[in-house]
Amino acid sequence: MKNKNFNKGIVLTALGSFWWGVIGVIYFEYIAFVGHFEVVLHRCIWTAFFLLITTSFFSKWKIFLIIIKDYKVLITLFFSGFLIFINWAVWIYAVANNQIIDASFGYFIMPILSVLLGNIFFKEILNLKRKISIILVVISIVFLIFVSFKSIPWVGLIVALSWGFYNLLRKKINVDTDVGLLIESLFILPFALVAFYLIVQEGLNDFTFSNPSLLLLLLLAGPMTVIPLFLYVRGVELCGLGPTAMIFYITPTCQFILGFFYYNELFSFTKFVSFILIWIAVFIYLKDLYEND
Repeated sequence: MKNKNFNKGIVLTALGSFWWGVIGVIYFEYIAFVGHFEVVLHRCIWTAFFLLITTSFFSKWKIFLIIIKDYKVLITLFFSGFLIFINWAVWIYAVANNQIIDASFGYFIMPILSVLLGNIFFKEILNLKRKISIILVVISIVFLIFVSFKSIPWVGLIVALSWGFYNLLRKKINVDTDVGLLIESLFILPFALVAFYLIVQEGLNDFTFSNPSLLLLLLLAGPMTVIPLFLYVRGVELCGLGPTAMIFYITPTCQFILGFFYYNELFSFTKFVSFILIWIAVFIYLKDLYEND
């Protein structure tokens, strides 16, 4: 049963990671003309709305009530909700401003942080091969920073830190995946609604009921957010931070490819070398996982 759950977690994480790396990038880049601030608000609002529907459909309100009675869990979800909001905001900013590759750099960093957090807080094992893979990725990141960026890539760092610590908090409390996401989104919702009201008052909004096609397009921000997040968080719960962190490299790899080949962003030889080093590390780590788990 343990091995079955582990394999299921790997599959779910891979699906969620691919969604973020390809489908999510294409969708949020396509609606970027609305403006990244309004897109972030729509993502928060419609994610909460979509989760209210799924919670009712799957009859999970009893689970919801149990969770909100546990103040320790509720506080943790408040902070994890804050972290996911930061992650959404910075990532959408990057997509809207032709910095998809820079954002993907953050997602290359994040799994390293998750592996270390998994080892520190959950005693997930790091044998020699896993340590070698981590060292290779660290080398590639250092190489990328000092040779290619030559400065601190703040977009990537914020993306990595917010998502890495979000995963840690969710792993610690062990709540139902989608209900936990609902509570997080409900914490964010009041702020998003107030902000949206203010931009409407100023006449800065693109979202109107007189434009049904745009309305429907922005409504999709809910399921486009919930589906991959549910897949990934559930994967973390089933097989741990370390394994899912390495699988997550599907996301930044796809983002790199889209950013370079489809959106014509700069992809230097330095970044290519770093990209190769990271995938060697991923191969070593995954091979070790299947040999020992």
